[in-house]
Order: sequence, then structure tokens, then C-alpha cells
Amino acid sequence: MSLAALWGLFLAAFAAATLLPAQSELALAGLLAAGHKPVWLFIAVATAGNTLGAAVNWLLGRACPRLPNRSWVPGSKKSMDKAASWYRRYGRWSLLLSWAPIIGDPLTLAAGLLREPFASFILIVGLAKLGRYLLVAGAALHWLA
Repeated sequence: MSLAALWGLFLAAFAAATLLPAQSELALAGLLAAGHKPVWLFIAVATAGNTLGAAVNWLLGRACPRLPNRSWVPGSKKSMDKAASWYRRYGRWSLLLSWAPIIGDPLTLAAGLLREPFASFILIVGLAKLGRYLLVAGAALHWLA
């Protein structure tokens, strides 16, 4: 295990959770395929980075209520509107989909816009992100066996 691998995974996971286009599942799977251990540490680092990246979206939503209407914001207005609609309908439990492609990042932004308390936000999002990385690691290790 190298510190550079951990930082690289953390940064990939962080970027993947923001509105930037990035991929962290391949980074985790690649490190596991290369035989890096301990597996739990890589899952924890990816989860922490991805959860903190989602927290950036929450902060942006909280601080910038007009953000989804900006032309420079990645993600379409349609995906932002859909996320806000889901969030209004299902409340904080919609954050269990924060790991999902396309809708996950806008959901975390919507949570900030709609004033979800940070404690419940970070707990639900952290559990959702952990679940995703457990599945990715399990699948990667299964394919390697």
C-alpha cells in the first residue's frame, strides 16, 4: 500500500461526487486488481472522499440557491429539476440514491438547496456511498478470484 495510491483514490472519489465528470469505481477496482491491501482501507478512503465531495455539493446548494440556473454548472437543468422533484417527494431518503450516476450529484445539490440538515445528509449519503464501494470491491474481488 502506498500513500500516493490512497491519495489518488481519495481525490478520484472526491471529484466523482462533485458536479465534475469523474470515475472512482475504476480506481478502486484497479487498486484491488493490483493486489493492494488492506481492502477495508481502500473502501474507507473511497467512501470518505466521495462523501466529502457530496458535502461540497450540499454546501454549494446551501450557499448558492441560484446555482442550478447557471450555464457553467455541469448537469442539465432537467436533471437538477428531476432531482429536486424526487427530493421534495421522498425527502431525505432520496439521498440513498446519491451514489447513482446522473441523478446522484444533483440530489446532493438539491439537499443543500432544500435545507436538509447536514448531520442527516452526511449520515445517509455516507451509508449510500459505503454501500456502493462495498459492492464495487466485492465485484472486483470476485472477478479476480
